[in-house]
Amino acid sequence: MGHERSVLEQVTSLRAQAMNASSIGAKITAEAALTRSLGALFAVAENYPDLKANQNFIDLQNQLAQLENEIQMARRYYNGTVRNLNIAIETFPNSVVAGMFNFAKAEFFEIEDEADRAVPKVDFSAARQ
Repeated sequence: MGHERSVLEQVTSLRAQAMNASSIGAKITAEAALTRSLGALFAVAENYPDLKANQNFIDLQNQLAQLENEIQMARRYYNGTVRNLNIAIETFPNSVVAGMFNFAKAEFFEIEDEADRAVPKVDFSAARQ
């Protein structure tokens, strides 16, 4: 039971870190760690058939899937906005104004590790049995 508790505490802690990250790089790192720890949470759930069949856990899985979709959409929107800003900063005459006001190119929200890019697999069929 101690391992299960530590996994849950780790997920909670990483979620707080991701929400409080001050820079894009810190947010990327925190969200990647959170994604990995969610995989560990679902692995723990595999050991408890009663938990997998529990309606609250099924609701949690559905909410996590929906949240992952919303995060992905927000990342795409952010990256599109960063692309437009970076193009505007480099385009004449905007580049003159950007230089005068020290506007800098923004950093894209990119995940470095290929394993972290993968969407966590949520198996709903096993939970409904």
